[in-house]
Amino acid sequence: MSVHTLSVLVEDRPGVLTRVAGLFAARGFNIDSLAVGPTEEPGLSRMTIVVNVETKTLEQVTKQLNKLINVIKILEHEPDETVERELALVKVKAVGESRARIMEICDVFGVSVADITHHALTIEASASPKKLEAFIDLLRDFGIVELARTGRVALGRGDRGIRERGLKAAKAAGAEDAPDWTGGGV
Repeated sequence: MSVHTLSVLVEDRPGVLTRVAGLFAARGFNIDSLAVGPTEEPGLSRMTIVVNVETKTLEQVTKQLNKLINVIKILEHEPDETVERELALVKVKAVGESRARIMEICDVFGVSVADITHHALTIEASASPKKLEAFIDLLRDFGIVELARTGRVALGRGDRGIRERGLKAAKAAGAEDAPDWTGGGV
């Protein structure tokens, strides 16, 4: 089993998230991370799904995802060709001398303090999953009160993306008969 990061471009319609997540659940897979949000194209959303499965099994699920009417395209990200980030809010105990030590750690990691009280700091951290995990591990020594993570988002590096050319770009380039999104993937 290995970790796979997928970007799934979907039509922004009610029930799409349920159907996509249901395909993974039906096979007994746990989704490690799931982030969904709008894209640069109105009416389309991007799902970033992180799963820990065997490659062959993932291929079967990907084929089934492509059959869903609201799925436009699926891209599996290669680790070396991907920019991945995750946001975390971490509330940590910070009294006395530990407050200064925590703030030094925040400076080293380039993260910001979002809220300060007499007994705690709430820290906002956006980083690659590995860097974020290292940061959270250091904070555990001080006592994490609460932790909220958004889940991973990812984009291909450079020119690599989920779509070579968007619908608007194709029409702007003179392809007036560029097809509208029809779903079905690939």
